[in-house]
Amino acid sequence: MQQAATTKSSRRGRRSTTIGGMPVNDVPWWRWRSNVRSALHMLSDQTFQQECWLAGRPGYGDVTDAVYRLVEDTWLDNWSAEKYVGTIFRDDQEAELVDAAVLRVLRIMHQVGADAPVVSYLEHQGWPDAVRAAREAHVRLATADGDDPDEPPRSLEVLAIMLRAV
Repeated sequence: MQQAATTKSSRRGRRSTTIGGMPVNDVPWWRWRSNVRSALHMLSDQTFQQECWLAGRPGYGDVTDAVYRLVEDTWLDNWSAEKYVGTIFRDDQEAELVDAAVLRVLRIMHQVGADAPVVSYLEHQGWPDAVRAAREAHVRLATADGDDPDEPPRSLEVLAIMLRAV
């Protein structure tokens, strides 16, 4: 027996079905995905790193902040992104690309230290590989979410607003 869907809601207004172009109901843990995407975006954009992180531009945090967003809820520093296929990541390829980026970035963070100046990361011999891996993951996730991967990263304030918006 099927139940008829009601067209009227007791709620006022209409609930958004997307966040930054990504369907909210597509990936259940979309807030975590948004944080991972934000971190990957910043870690993958060398122009952004020069103009914001190296220049100390407020509103975007630093490398450590990006790494924290990448691993804080997900624990990707302790286990594979594969664990989150179907909740944060849509498929094995997204998870594989995220794992590659996380491992490269964390290796550098452990070598230079979490409190190291931004320049220590940007001048590290492994940084170009980390940026490349983050870019591959960022492009895959952004494209899957219907976003332009070449737009500049959003500020942390904009990210917070997006996460509260739904």
